[in-house]
Amino acid sequence: MDSFNFNTTPGIRFGNHSFLDNLEEIRKCLGDRILFITDKGIINLGLANNAISSLEDASESVVIFDEVEPDPSLSTLEKAIAIGQSSKCTGVIGFGGGSSMDVAKLTSLILGSSENLDSVWGVGAARGPRLPLVLVPTTAGTGSEVTPVSIITVGENEKRGVSSSIILPDLAILDPLLTIGLPQKITAATGVDAMVHAIEAYSSKNKNNNPISKMYAIEALKLLIGSIDKAVFHGDSEKARANMLKGSMFAGIAFANSPVAAVHALAYPIGGIFHIPHGLSNALILPYVLRFNQLDQKAAHAYADLCDYIWPLKDPKKGIQYKSSFFIEKLTELSERLGLEARLRDVGIPKEACEKMAKESMKQTRLLVNNPRFITEKDSLDIYLAAW
Repeated sequence: MDSFNFNTTPGIRFGNHSFLDNLEEIRKCLGDRILFITDKGIINLGLANNAISSLEDASESVVIFDEVEPDPSLSTLEKAIAIGQSSKCTGVIGFGGGSSMDVAKLTSLILGSSENLDSVWGVGAARGPRLPLVLVPTTAGTGSEVTPVSIITVGENEKRGVSSSIILPDLAILDPLLTIGLPQKITAATGVDAMVHAIEAYSSKNKNNNPISKMYAIEALKLLIGSIDKAVFHGDSEKARANMLKGSMFAGIAFANSPVAAVHALAYPIGGIFHIPHGLSNALILPYVLRFNQLDQKAAHAYADLCDYIWPLKDPKKGIQYKSSFFIEKLTELSERLGLEARLRDVGIPKEACEKMAKESMKQTRLLVNNPRFITEKDSLDIYLAAW
């Protein structure tokens, strides 16, 4: 009998106005002195106004830290921790995209455990405890509200991760209305990011790849691929936005238990060195990694399975390789239709940078071990060159 572990956020609250509808539960979870972690864009757009004012009315104090940037740096995390310490906060809320939620996760961990940051990097190193933690996503892509992972940029361009069930939040609050105003390109890129989570979770070589994760991955792709066109081109559609947020969450639950692999490993240097948004970095490299993996029979079977679920072919005689290739081509067409750049050169990355990115990608060992096909530095370089 196959054995596996499965963990997710214990409390998930989904629906329009779900923050205000669950305010009392949130306040009880976080205590009276709350550290509210977000970014200046969220504050300037007013997306957090209702949440902040309602918490201020219900709590002793709410300290706002709004300095989170895309691909948050170690110095930003350290600032958030210092503010949490000086305010003697009793709980942490991360409100925003994956960056704000990732900073909130590690801030709650260090404040609650007094662990040294250098001791928590990697898989299973963080022990906790942590402070109470609530996460509120405002994009449909990262799924960070249901994953035990936090990614921080260390130095100029190294992406370093913490993976531990201790940083799963106590509550995830998902309100589709918070995603209504997302621009087209961000909606497209974060949506493809969520698809990558589902695809890599389904095909992961990790020994904990399990039937529950596969079920969530399939349902995630159905929701995401079925709704992304409407969400991008008719962004005021509440149904499409709700399906995207739900699909992102499902994909997050899938890869939280069956971890992602080489698409993410090769995307991180693109974002770390050239500051390309994470979702777009994934979209740029996705088809080329899948074509590399396709030469592995198990990976080809996985992609063919997903093709059957998402884009079933009328001809039952079509084989595994045909369906696998068809699946990859449909994903490529989807990205192009959504207006995402197709090549590394389209986002200003010079060809000579491919060698540096290949070298950097090899540092992502916690991800590369999950890839269906073993990847060398030369393989990585060939993939980058194909994507250029």
